[in-house]
Amino acid sequence: MPNNSGSRNQTVVPNAKSALDKMKFEIANQVGVNLKQGYNGDLSSRDAGRIGGNMVRNMIRMAEEQMAGKK
Repeated sequence: MPNNSGSRNQTVVPNAKSALDKMKFEIANQVGVNLKQGYNGDLSSRDAGRIGGNMVRNMIRMAEEQMAGKK
């Protein structure tokens, strides 16, 4: 599935894209980063890393909670 947006990232579960976008904007707001719809090429690497790191942290927490509920 080619991605022509310039990004190399591909969503493994296409139906999750909107939820991931929502999470990204919520986290950006929480850490005080002004993220806008569309192109964010002016975003510093530090801010992008803060957003991405928090997203990963949240996804790991959610996976751990889900696994803990299953035996």
